[in-house]
Amino acid sequence: MNSDLCYEHLKKDPALATVMQVTEVPDFTPSGRIYYDLLESIVSQQLSVKAASTIFNRFCAIFPDNYPHPELLTQLEAPQLRQVGLSNQKAGYLQNVAHFSLQNDLENHQWSQMSDEEIIVFLTQIKGVGKWTVQMLLMFTIGRPNVFPVDDLGIQQAMIRLYKLNETGKDLKKKMLEIAELWEPWRTVAARYLWRWKDSVR
Repeated sequence: MNSDLCYEHLKKDPALATVMQVTEVPDFTPSGRIYYDLLESIVSQQLSVKAASTIFNRFCAIFPDNYPHPELLTQLEAPQLRQVGLSNQKAGYLQNVAHFSLQNDLENHQWSQMSDEEIIVFLTQIKGVGKWTVQMLLMFTIGRPNVFPVDDLGIQQAMIRLYKLNETGKDLKKKMLEIAELWEPWRTVAARYLWRWKDSVR
């Protein structure tokens, strides 16, 4: 990513420019581990960071090398998964991912040859995997620069506050998408600033 080009482009939005002046967003290196990160994201749904980390570590410890290989995960019985703190529903979702990975080799898939939208359509075939989850993977696992998770509550709250938006529901999302057009092709970076700003400013 050309950081200078990205930051100069995003600062064309005066409101976002003020956020960027007072907010520090740390660099990160995308892991590229779609299969593994997908499992972790399912475990973490509706849990605190600490609880999710504890359960995911217990889950990984079931496996010989602490890695939930899909061929092994598909062979586990539900009671084994529930013993680490997973609900029946989440256990099922994890095994859905494993079955899908065996059929499509998620660990070695050629993601670079697919567009963001193609990846969303592809992975949301898995029961238990929604659009928001795949958008997080696109942003943080693959490192795509132009993802805008309009359904994310944190992004909605940040933009309502920053742009003094009064809209709700579909009208709110429409307005957010209009504002975000100015950020293209760096909407991922803008979103990271908004998340960080929302959590740091009271």
